[in-house]
Amino acid sequence: MIVMQKLFINGVWTQGKGGSFSPINPVSATVSGVFSIPSDRQISDAIEAAGNAVEARVWSGKKWHERARILEKIASTMDARIDDLARAQSVGNGKTLTECRAQARAAADVFRYYASVAETYESEITTQRTESVTFSIQEPVGVVLAITPWNSPLTLEAQKIAPILAAGNSVILKPSEVTPHVSCLYAEILQYSGIPSGVFNVLFGEREVGEKLVSHSGISMITFTGGTGAGRAIASEAGKHLRPVILELGGKSPNIILADADLDQAAKGAAAGIFSGGGQSCIAGSRILVESSVCEEFTKKFLSVANAYRYGLPDDPDAQFGAMATFQHRDKVHQMVLEAEAAGGDILLGGAIPADAPFDVGAFYPATIISGLSPDAELCREEAFGPVCVIQSFNNMDDLNALANGTDYGLAAGIWTKSANKAWSIARSIKAGTVWINTYKELSISTPFGGFKSSGLWREKGLQGMQIYMENKGIYWNFENS
Repeated sequence: MIVMQKLFINGVWTQGKGGSFSPINPVSATVSGVFSIPSDRQISDAIEAAGNAVEARVWSGKKWHERARILEKIASTMDARIDDLARAQSVGNGKTLTECRAQARAAADVFRYYASVAETYESEITTQRTESVTFSIQEPVGVVLAITPWNSPLTLEAQKIAPILAAGNSVILKPSEVTPHVSCLYAEILQYSGIPSGVFNVLFGEREVGEKLVSHSGISMITFTGGTGAGRAIASEAGKHLRPVILELGGKSPNIILADADLDQAAKGAAAGIFSGGGQSCIAGSRILVESSVCEEFTKKFLSVANAYRYGLPDDPDAQFGAMATFQHRDKVHQMVLEAEAAGGDILLGGAIPADAPFDVGAFYPATIISGLSPDAELCREEAFGPVCVIQSFNNMDDLNALANGTDYGLAAGIWTKSANKAWSIARSIKAGTVWINTYKELSISTPFGGFKSSGLWREKGLQGMQIYMENKGIYWNFENS
């Protein structure tokens, strides 16, 4: 019997009064939990509790080093519960336990990093240009609404919760209705580690709950990771209230292979860039752009490497990736592949829904490579968000520049070359927030992350990723008149 999961409001697990929903495990096609939905009154209660915590300074009033100690305790507690965290993510989105454990460890390190940032953070006395001594200090923005996606809730929720808390704010976390499981463990761990009541709250629900939260007058700031369409809607609503918003949205990232690259390394890097995690990543290198003189040779090497990428059940240690997060998403990915084939694309690998047991039960999809599409084909412009990539060739740097920047997105890019001059020139010309050279998909919590164009607004991670959740205040003090 599955017990309904309660909401976490003001430090108390509370039965939702707005109904319930039941996400589906994409591996077994069975219900993975039942989660209660808040009523309108409970939404306001949670936001009021978070606001009261801000006003009472139960968290922001703590010294920086005191907040740092609690963040460090959260990290240590997560370290002790790696397997619990991993299984909570895997049951929701079908990822392998190997990947989920790695992400759980990375999520703990996010809290540890921001504990260090809080421990060492300094305000400043600015250069005196008047009679007064001038100070620049930062204060918490208030109640921050964090809306998170289903692909990697462990790391993506940590990347929001940790800096928001380090800056002294209260949090309303609204996880994806596909993967709400991880947020329950975060609530347990944060409460155990000493986060005061009201500072961290979790509300489950689908789109309607998110819309009510976004429009609520008690929210001070919104941070959202997800689709570009939803991001635009959130930004529009936030604009009505002059409410700051951070958006980390979609991508259609190019992975560029020049003729002078180490093609064996490039093939391995390109395969990892698109097929790891089943391609369900905003930074997935889904457009493989290859210099025409080596395109045939590279494609053979790439196919050989990609052919070894196998989907598998979560507990299979040899599986490179697991199921798609939902059956609806798997079907959408497959439909895009079928439409690409109808538009003249050649399916070089994959492209079929598995029919063999036990994978016919789940939302699995194979590593898929397509060539022969025109640059204006949908699969060359819009992300499939699955293990699907297109190969395109270019003749010169002008061709490359047009292809690389020829989408509405600008999140990430990869460059494979032995020429430092070419690497630098291309890296500067690509409109993307992250550029990897002779590597791909390496990530660091210390380095700001975000996108250009329709890939988002502002940056997460790094010192900047905490400062964005604070308001700057200038103070002028005339000591001679004091």
